[in-house]
Amino acid sequence: MRQRSKGSAQSKPSSRTETSNSEDTVVLVAKRSKYVILALFVLVAYGTWSVYQHQFLNLPKPLGAEEVGKRGFSEHEAIKHVKALTQLGPHPVGSDALDHALQYVLQATETIKEKAHWEVDVELDLFHAKSGANLMVGGLFKGKTLVYSDLNHIVLRISPKYASEATENAILVSSHIDTVFSAEGAGDCSSCVAVMLELARGVSQWAHGFKSAVIFLFNTGEEEGLNGAHSFITQHPWSDTVTMAIDLEAMGVGGKSGIFQAGPQPWAIENFALAAKYPSGQIVAQDVFKSGAIKSATDFQVYQELAGLSGLDFAYADNTAVYHTKNDKLKLLKPGSLQHLGENMLAFLLKVATSAHLPKGKATDSRGKSGQDTAIYFDILGAYMVVFRQRFARMLYNSVILQSILIWTTSLFMGGYSAMVSLALSSLSLILMWICAIGFSLLVAFVLPLVSSSPIPFVSSPWLVVGLFGAPAVLGAFTGQHVGYLILVKYLTKTFSRRNVNLPFVVQDDLAKLDAERWLFKAGLMQWFVLLIVGNFYKIGSSYLALVWLASPAFAYGLLEATLSPARLPKPLKTVTLLIGLSVPFLLSSGIIVHLVATLIGSAVRLERNPGSNPEWLGNVIIAVLIAAIACLTLVYLLSYIHISGAKVPLITVTCILFGISLTMVQLGVVPPFTEDTARAVNVVHVVDMGGANDKKQEPVSRISLFSTTPGNLIKEVEQIGEGFVCGTDEPLDFVTFSVKYGCWSDKNANIGWHELDIPLIHVENDTKGDNRVTHVSIDTKVSTRWTLGINTDEIEDFHLKGGPEELVPIGDKSNADGWHIIQFSGGKKAPRKFSLTLFWANNHTHKSQKKDSNTEQPLLKLRTDVDRITSPTETVLKKLPQWCSLFGKSTSPLTLAFLSSLSIDF
Repeated sequence: MRQRSKGSAQSKPSSRTETSNSEDTVVLVAKRSKYVILALFVLVAYGTWSVYQHQFLNLPKPLGAEEVGKRGFSEHEAIKHVKALTQLGPHPVGSDALDHALQYVLQATETIKEKAHWEVDVELDLFHAKSGANLMVGGLFKGKTLVYSDLNHIVLRISPKYASEATENAILVSSHIDTVFSAEGAGDCSSCVAVMLELARGVSQWAHGFKSAVIFLFNTGEEEGLNGAHSFITQHPWSDTVTMAIDLEAMGVGGKSGIFQAGPQPWAIENFALAAKYPSGQIVAQDVFKSGAIKSATDFQVYQELAGLSGLDFAYADNTAVYHTKNDKLKLLKPGSLQHLGENMLAFLLKVATSAHLPKGKATDSRGKSGQDTAIYFDILGAYMVVFRQRFARMLYNSVILQSILIWTTSLFMGGYSAMVSLALSSLSLILMWICAIGFSLLVAFVLPLVSSSPIPFVSSPWLVVGLFGAPAVLGAFTGQHVGYLILVKYLTKTFSRRNVNLPFVVQDDLAKLDAERWLFKAGLMQWFVLLIVGNFYKIGSSYLALVWLASPAFAYGLLEATLSPARLPKPLKTVTLLIGLSVPFLLSSGIIVHLVATLIGSAVRLERNPGSNPEWLGNVIIAVLIAAIACLTLVYLLSYIHISGAKVPLITVTCILFGISLTMVQLGVVPPFTEDTARAVNVVHVVDMGGANDKKQEPVSRISLFSTTPGNLIKEVEQIGEGFVCGTDEPLDFVTFSVKYGCWSDKNANIGWHELDIPLIHVENDTKGDNRVTHVSIDTKVSTRWTLGINTDEIEDFHLKGGPEELVPIGDKSNADGWHIIQFSGGKKAPRKFSLTLFWANNHTHKSQKKDSNTEQPLLKLRTDVDRITSPTETVLKKLPQWCSLFGKSTSPLTLAFLSSLSIDF
């Protein structure tokens, strides 16, 4: 036996055994060029960005009215509507600005009616919704009743004039006109309203050939708890004719409007995939949204759960950090955004409205459950959409799982005890890889709040996470895998020394390294194999990604590398195996991954539901763990190629330099955590707190409160504002729907801007004590038509609420959350302000309502009334508020003036 020198074969790593005249010749090089590895990393980075850019940033050219004619979609026309609506400023429910917005949309729809095709009927209804109560209990609605009154919607029905049966089979297209009090709403959702108006104009020229009517619902009250959709479904006579619902929404400003909820019937998404010119939609987004990771809801939930409808839910998701802030403005709306959604929707409506096979009947039962064979969907580079049904997916997944089990069992049986130990040790390398990747990233997550002015310094510059978390995650993943690799090599060296006693030790060592590399690659297959089993068992829609990441590398490995003979000596893995195996997985998933991470980074602005309740590092931990998981899942195959290469030192050096540069930029403040266009969510509220029962005469306590749903203290902001603010956790505030555990407060001039006549009243009218105790309470919200009432369910078994003579919330089962049932009321200017509440006490009530962490007894009722009024001390603070801050609005947050009151148990 003779061994050729390594230097003569380093340019082409290979291993082979030849036998001739009883003399063995072994050519073996267990080494790979570092330049090849570095080139692969560059290819992965460049390819990932290219896929993301093409899939999510590549928008169509905006078209003018002359280019599209009467029947096409023109962004130039649609953008006029966005400009007109945003010029009104914020237009929440009950505001004069919303009345102006409704009038604008009404005039636009009247113009559409006048210019419609002569064979098309256009019916216009300015619908005034009576009082109602949304009693849904799923998701964000647990423990709540959403009550509304005096809402106005614009409903437009377009149908063929000479096919009256079409009106009994309608497609609903819906969005909302109202905004939160803090935003002019260019994205959420003036862009949606504008698209609908332009769609309606186009559809009015096509509908003479339709077999179904199209109803366009421009609703109000969505931002206060999906009240517009609820009132339409429960009160409007046309709602009974709707067989499919399409909802248009926004979680940011512009970009591609993609489908993030579909079904439960697959018919809609299947036809959208066939019709859309620029299809965009990912079931990954649906899985994330339905998991509750994103605390939000859309009108689509009402259409699905309450009306039992199937359909599609679209959303803009670029610039999610500006959601519900002052930066939801027109200048951030990218050209082509409206054209993308408009052309897709117009093509889809023309297809389904002319179809004779539009599904009829309920898609879900009374509990919101569906027996339908749901769809799995995803787009490829925004050019083609793949849709297949869950039943087929289960068959496919089961087939791959069974084949994988058969192959693994056969392989282990032929390899014997050594193969089983090698599999166990390669699995250990996976575990170590995950531990180190997450550990390295978490270390950074805990350090960032100590060295940065903000615990989430990457919000305005999301690319920073590549260096701050991505580099440590890759370094940790490689370190953990390398430790597992060394343990595996040590074991395999002993194995080869027993099997090939005639081979030199250096050859045995090289053989062990080559075999260990193969086992690490196969461990990556095992990782995705396990994920496929879990996803298939729980029917997770995005399990197709696990299939792709398993099947494609396994095919490449089986085609180019695998052998069923354990007697053959291992060879180095071919680079082409990696290229073939990872091309499809990266094509299908890299753009989604970047988009998902960007969305979650933007969501960090509104991370804290109860300000001060979470540690500052929590947001970093979530991002760090996510990026570490992505690194372990997607780079497991590539990292297995590094251990016998000369790229180990360059990889460590590059990741350390990248991390060092990013951390230095954060520490020195080179890149600010927030900017004027990507602002921190800060709320300024003039609070008037009555504390105890209104029946007892006491002086109200007034102050200006400052708090933030964005992690981090407010010291820097307070220093710029001045006005005597003090920050800390000493004076927590209970706003009924949430609590402020860390905030800032000032009593400077806090006694002006409000009047005692504005203070709401809670008065006990009658109390019948005994085993069946009943208490009648009157509530006067005075100037407020937006209020929140908490009812202590530890003491109260049931209740009903009336607004004047009208019953708003009937007696019946009501959910609770943390011992409270919350009533959220919002209405227009004519909404009632006086209410009667009847409380039915629990028979065995024993004053259980005591805070677990103190001796303070919880009240029986707690009330917050909101007034959309900026008092003079609040105006002073808002003028001095740093430009990197913005008010943040949602249905549970107070307006700029809030009155707090309560009723004690022992009233």
